[in-house]
Parts: sequence; C-alpha cells; structure tokens
Amino acid sequence: MALQKISKETRAGLVEGEYDPKFQGVVDAFIENFETREEVGASHSITLEGKTVLDIWGGRKKPGGDAWTRDTVSIVFSCTKGATAICAHMLADRGLLDLDAPVAKYWPEFAVNGKEEAIVSMMLDHSVGVPHVREKVKEGGYYDYDYMIDLVAKEKPFWQPGTRNGYHGVTFAWTVGEIVHRAAKKRLGQFFRDEVAKPLGIDFQIGGLPEADEARVAPMIYAVPDEATLKSKFTQAILADPQSPSALFLGNNGNANFNSRECHASEIGSANGISNGRGLAGLYAPLANGGGKLVSKDTLDRMGRVAMSTHEDATLMIPSRFALGFMKSMDNRKVPNASNMSCIMSDAAFGHVGMGGSIGFADPEARMSFGYNMNKMGNGILVNDRAQSLIDAAYLALGYRSNQSGVWAL
Repeated sequence: MALQKISKETRAGLVEGEYDPKFQGVVDAFIENFETREEVGASHSITLEGKTVLDIWGGRKKPGGDAWTRDTVSIVFSCTKGATAICAHMLADRGLLDLDAPVAKYWPEFAVNGKEEAIVSMMLDHSVGVPHVREKVKEGGYYDYDYMIDLVAKEKPFWQPGTRNGYHGVTFAWTVGEIVHRAAKKRLGQFFRDEVAKPLGIDFQIGGLPEADEARVAPMIYAVPDEATLKSKFTQAILADPQSPSALFLGNNGNANFNSRECHASEIGSANGISNGRGLAGLYAPLANGGGKLVSKDTLDRMGRVAMSTHEDATLMIPSRFALGFMKSMDNRKVPNASNMSCIMSDAAFGHVGMGGSIGFADPEARMSFGYNMNKMGNGILVNDRAQSLIDAAYLALGYRSNQSGVWAL
C-alpha cells in the first residue's frame, strides 16, 4: 500500500511526513503529544520487515523558533549506548572480540584495583562495577577521551565486578567504547561511521559532528524536576550521599554542556550520539530482520537475551533488565515513587532509551524497528508518556495486546 502524506498544523507547529494508514493510531498519538503533552519538536520513524512504514516529524527546534524539518537532528543521549553495543557485537561476530574473555586480554590497564577478574560482557550488562568515577572530573573532562579512559581504568570498583549491576550512565562510553577501540584498532566513532552508519545510509553520528551540520541540531530543552521526580529513590539517593553512584553519575561531569559545539565534536559513546527518529529506526532495522549485514543470527539471538536483571539497580534505584548493551522491557508502574521509570515493549524487543525520553529499538518477533527523538526532555529515568504512547500505538497497529506480565504480546 502506498504511504499517505500528512501536513497538519498543531499547537507547536506543522507535522509532516508519510505513513502507512495501518499506523494511523501512531500518527494520532504523535499529534496528541504536541497538543496535550507539551512536545516542542520531534521525529518518529518505524520500519516493518525492513521497509519504512512511518516517517513523520514536526514542531520547532525551540519554542517559537525555526521549524523542525525532515533532516533536523538532536542529541539522543543514551540511545547512543545501543549504537556502541552494536559495534561490540559486530566485532564479536567477526571473531575480533570475545565477550567472555577477561578485559585484561584487550585492556590490561583496566585490570587493576579489584577489576582484575572482570570480563568483557560485564561492561555491556552494567555489572563491571565502575558506574562512575569518584575523582572530580576536570572542567570539560568528558570531551577529553584519553583523560576519561585513564580515570576509568584506574577506578576502584564500587562492587566486585559481576556481583551486581548499576547503570553505567556515562562511563559506558569509556568501558565499552575503549574495548571496541582495542579490538577494532580504530576509535568507536570511526568504526561506527565506517561499518554501521555509512553502509546503512543512516543519519547518525557518534562524535565528530561536522561544524556545517550544527545548524541542523535542535538544542535540548532540559526538564524541570516535578514533584514525582523529587520523591523518587534515585533523587533521594543523590540527596543522601554525594558519593553514591547516583549522585556521581548526575553531578560529577566536568560541567559538560551537551548543547555545545565542543560536546558535539567530541566522542562520548554513551551519551552524545546525534540522530533523529529515522536514524534510530534505520539503525535497528537489520536487527529486526535477522541481523542483516551487521551480525549473524546466533549473535543476534545473544543480543536480545536478558543478561542482567535486578530488583534495584545500584545507580537508577529501580528494578532493571538489560541484555548485553541494551535495555529490555521494564515495567515499573507499580513501583512506589517510580513515575516515568518504565519502558514497555514486547519480550522480544531490545534497544535503548535516551535521557528525556528518546528511544530506538528492534523487535525481531514483530520484524519492527522503532525510532523517536525530541528536543523537550521529560522527567523520569526511562520513557515518559510521549514515547510510550507511540510504542503502545505501534504495537496495537500490529495486533498486539498488553498481557498480564505488562508487556506487549500477540
């Protein structure tokens, strides 16, 4: 069926693009985000069996500013981790990286101060014990790759590696990122460009954004913490102990400015990927369809399996479920003081949320890939009602229903 075009004015600006009428409910939810959920600018794309069935965008790059166009991009924060993890799995698939080998095999400088027995997979499932660094990060430290690699390598673990997990919110850039570097013999950003972004033809950068592209980047609008956020265990952990993983993750950042040219030009493989809904959906499309040219079926199967599940993540302070480098469906709706701390997909789906509510994922069972980005960040740790409404509508369009376990199922 031919895709149907849309051009509709909303409270925040024009929504444009095209879509298969089967996904009318997704379009309606996207428009509703602008009308009632304070969306400013956003884009959203879905592929099904490798074909684009929805590609829409709208709103503005900032309130009252220029229109968000087809090629507008933004920081997608931790959606970057999914892209970085894909690089690690590609190297494993090629026999260049053993996920079950000691980290010391590739990065002996890391295997010190209690991390001697750490294995590579622990870096991917957030159990390696370096959710952040205790030493105060220097001004602009996040932009200095070699400096951060040295800090992370020397860090004493917060727990014995492999015995528990805590989200490595930023340090994933320098644990998994450096393992990719050592195995590939080229930096993560370059490997991703050469082996993933260019072959797939996707608009996705990890570091090194050309200065000419800055005009396309919508600056992020940070969320003002609401009452529910202030009551969360995550916030309470920050207030209770400034040396906790939660507090260090949020505050020990060398005053990094993710809206700055300096940040966009640097490589932070956990947090500063720049893309849009189309780029995120394109990234995961091969993984929704058997692995494509990225990985074999056996590797794909491993990528989607739960590798670490816990009742309380040591950083996020919520129940969490991770595959090796990816988030799985997490339903925390009944957890006290955990507003906007869920991401409900199918059991087969895997991908990654970005701070503020962006998300990209693959669902190999549905053969669907999904990408959504925006510039106005929401509260909470995982997705908010804007992204979840789109996820819900997409699954409903495919005939899925929410089951008793709180996940989408046929």
